Amino acid sequence: MGNKVKTHKGTKKRFRLSAKGKAMHRSSGTSHLAKGLSKKRRRNLRGTTSLDACMEPTIHAALNGYSN
Repeated sequence: MGNKVKTHKGTKKRFRLSAKGKAMHRSSGTSHLAKGLSKKRRRNLRGTTSLDACMEPTIHAALNGYSN
């Protein structure tokens, strides 16, 4: 009997998988000190963005199929 593969908890907190399997994450630089950024930059940092395709297999392996 093989070993269980555990979900990486740090990755689970930072990434979610979309319905199509893309890894979604929050933009960096949004937690505080945003006053110094331009309004356009702050507006573009809102919401979540998808991760680059080259990193997707790593995130999928760390999440072990679970996203929330």
